[in-house]
Amino acid sequence: MDYVSALLPSVVMAAFFIGLVRVIVKTQGGAAKAKEDAAVDAALAEGARRAAATKADGV
Repeated sequence: MDYVSALLPSVVMAAFFIGLVRVIVKTQGGAAKAKEDAAVDAALAEGARRAAATKADGV
């Protein structure tokens, strides 16, 4: 369980950073706003899919 406590701060910081980037991108305006929002949502979905696949593989 030591590896969990060692990795937890990094995982939490990564999650907050992803959230910050998502908020920054979502609050931007302009002609490409919908396209940017879709790109962020797709990236988050891909990250969640990879995390679930990694967890399912037992890594």
